[in-house]
Amino acid sequence: MLEELRTLVLFAEEGSIQKVAHRLPLTQPAVTRQMQRLEDMLGTTLLDRRQKPPRLTAAGLDVLARAKDILASVEALKSFTSDSEPQGVLRVGLAHGLSDASVAGAVAGAASSFPKVALRLKTGWSAELIEQFDRGQLDMAIVLMAADPQARGDLVGTERLGVVAQAGGTEQHLEARSPMPWVLSPEPCDARQRLVSAMGKDERRRLAVAAEIQDPAMQMEWVRRGHGLGLMPSRLAARGIPYGLALVDTGDLDLSMRIVALRSPHLNSLAKVADAIAQAVGEAVAVDT
Repeated sequence: MLEELRTLVLFAEEGSIQKVAHRLPLTQPAVTRQMQRLEDMLGTTLLDRRQKPPRLTAAGLDVLARAKDILASVEALKSFTSDSEPQGVLRVGLAHGLSDASVAGAVAGAASSFPKVALRLKTGWSAELIEQFDRGQLDMAIVLMAADPQARGDLVGTERLGVVAQAGGTEQHLEARSPMPWVLSPEPCDARQRLVSAMGKDERRRLAVAAEIQDPAMQMEWVRRGHGLGLMPSRLAARGIPYGLALVDTGDLDLSMRIVALRSPHLNSLAKVADAIAQAVGEAVAVDT
């Protein structure tokens, strides 16, 4: 039954028989037979086949939760009776705002200490990564969140944003620059959401977007040419402001975010790797700050 339970968990992660077959690897008919065999053993319907692709039924979701617990217990038993060195695949999501060279180097350095672990690293906006984590598609997610004391996850550090503008202006205070437009990443950019939240309903700080640009380097070039204000992590600005740009005094505008690590409770020995990565990211951010 363990193989059938693993197949069920994979189906919940991938959402299709075809993708499960590719990961195992097995033929699609073989995967289908495994799912049917598990339904026969449990005497219940796990997949709603009226939908395309099939979805887990309510019973399927209940069995999925128990299956994860069973498989985690089996892996814990294996690690108790064999080599405790972490091994396997660790799927990690990293927020776009943290995917600079120093943080990437810290993650790579931490992962290199575990030669039997294959790291699957992807970047994305925090809301997207959290959703994928909740679906079981990621084992760990390092994301940016508002400074909410009741927020989930473990605190890794704090990301503070600075405001940059074209150099040479006589006024370097944000209030004096208003209502100058902004050059920002498209929604749901974490930094943009924090800016909107911090500005609130203050009409003096009304947000007008001159350009939406995904690439940070291109954003800074637009700002350098005077098209608007931009956002930059303060830890990166501390290394040196790019030519043609200047920091703007933001006064009492709080643009800080929490760096949070979300970890699956089913990591077992891979929890050591997740802890090492979270610690490395925290240290990298602290050094840059």
